[in-house]
Amino acid sequence: MSSHKFATLRYTALRLGLFVACFAVVWVLAYFQIIPLAVGAANTVWLLLLSIVISAPLSFVLLRKQRDAMSEQLVAKVDRQRERIAASAGQEDDLV
Repeated sequence: MSSHKFATLRYTALRLGLFVACFAVVWVLAYFQIIPLAVGAANTVWLLLLSIVISAPLSFVLLRKQRDAMSEQLVAKVDRQRERIAASAGQEDDLV
């Protein structure tokens, strides 16, 4: 359980880091004119969109283990919440 304690935070940080790394690579490629620097006047938007398109499939493949750990953490939290709701509902039924 302790390895999954900060799974959501870890996944989010790794996902953001992967996006930043992709943005840096795209920016360098655009700086050296290996890829088009801009589409019209939308230089930053173009680079951001390209970075998102590249980082999304990479994160799907590279962060599978972290995503699974985050999923387990969220499922455990939802199960605990359902148990609390069921226990609360059972207490209310006993009072009636």
